[in-house]
Amino acid sequence: MLKQPKESSKHNLDRPPCSPVCKSWGIWEEALQSTQQDDRAHAGAPKYATPFGAEDPTERPERALLRPQNFFHSFSNSPAPGIRRRAAFMKSHAYCPHPDHRQTRVVLSPQDPEARKAARKSTQTPAFVDFECPDCGIPVYCSEKHWMDDYESHAEICDTLRQANEDDHDLHSGRYFHEFRYPGPQIEEILVNMTNWDTYLYTREFNAINEDRSMRQATRMLTYPVTIASIIHELSPYNIRAGGRLTVEGLKSFSALRYTVHPERTGGGPGVKGLRLKPPPARIFILGARAESSIPRDVWIQLEYLFHRATFHLIFIGPESMTNRDAEFPLPERTSANPFGGIVEDRLSHNTKITTFVEYYHTMHKANYFQPFDPYFDCFVLFHPGLGHPASAHEWEETVPQLLETKVPIICTGYTEWDMQRDKQWVEEKMAGEVDMLLEPGENTFRSLRWDLNDMDPTDLSCGNWGVWAFRGKRYETTMKD
Repeated sequence: MLKQPKESSKHNLDRPPCSPVCKSWGIWEEALQSTQQDDRAHAGAPKYATPFGAEDPTERPERALLRPQNFFHSFSNSPAPGIRRRAAFMKSHAYCPHPDHRQTRVVLSPQDPEARKAARKSTQTPAFVDFECPDCGIPVYCSEKHWMDDYESHAEICDTLRQANEDDHDLHSGRYFHEFRYPGPQIEEILVNMTNWDTYLYTREFNAINEDRSMRQATRMLTYPVTIASIIHELSPYNIRAGGRLTVEGLKSFSALRYTVHPERTGGGPGVKGLRLKPPPARIFILGARAESSIPRDVWIQLEYLFHRATFHLIFIGPESMTNRDAEFPLPERTSANPFGGIVEDRLSHNTKITTFVEYYHTMHKANYFQPFDPYFDCFVLFHPGLGHPASAHEWEETVPQLLETKVPIICTGYTEWDMQRDKQWVEEKMAGEVDMLLEPGENTFRSLRWDLNDMDPTDLSCGNWGVWAFRGKRYETTMKD
């Protein structure tokens, strides 16, 4: 087992929201599509024999480029062209973290390697990384001399860098990704256990995932819909018991939303006699959307399968919400019926609709485009928003007060504990006490188990949705006076 780095070590630097690590799901989508193509190609072929008489995908003709025992390669000498291009990008953009070099940017956190440079008052000119560590294969220092001199610091994250290296090569290996075969709708009589990833995958009847690497690849995409579901589901792991992190105000807010996403049976069914009135869909606004808007739709549909008879409308909003979706350009023309040029996907399933707007939320809020808001039907989600990050805080100063006005829940995630606490502090300071905490900041039960590299700083590793917390605008209850 590879040792995972501690939360307090330097690799966990929080990054600005536009970091290259979160901009593209291209290789993930290729892996998913390749798996689906294999399934379709073998759908009419004779099934391979197994002890249970069913087809075993592992017995299919192999077309893998790399084998599990051969996943480790230095980035520059990788057999995958995409990884070699990443190595070239790192060597022309990432700076050597050795403390002898002069500082290249503002220190962002106490664990930032730049803090060592500031403390030493270094004089050497900044240099790009060029030397690849023979143990992890990642370009991390400008020279072998600096790597050897700072090896004690690098050793803290070397094992995890190697794990990230092998995981990246696994995605480019061309193997059959059985972990990307997703189950269909959940039988209503079978409850989903949302205690952790293992119980969720088992009760949702995913194919057995017996390897740590496959588990990391599977959770990297599933963390987005399952994080939302884990908070608004009636079987949520977050509660008001000791250590459950849910506050009394949070119980009030999420109980209202749960009433909508867990509707009662109405006796409806097919045919005219089965027609019944249905409530409006639950609207989930994903603000500042980037890579999450381009996640394969099969992944987002998993959210719907956890809620029987409920309907969802996912709304991605943000200037980068069309990242990695080049095939959908040009954007729709802005008309009176579609004033913000929304891209509507309403053929995904009977219960899920997705709309994408390449626009800032505060502009649409001023136009009253989504009003009225209802705590029973609406929820905001901010994945790694960087509310308190120096590079992005100014973009949220106008938006957050508007979100608080709606009085609906606002769910936020963060790369690290430091990232979350800084965002929380920014909200509390800027909003001057007009905030009710719904879910205390802490580690996300359904965070990604995979570590991702930041190509602008290879020593910066993070997990998608590592932590989660929630808040809303303060509500003032009417009281009677004698």
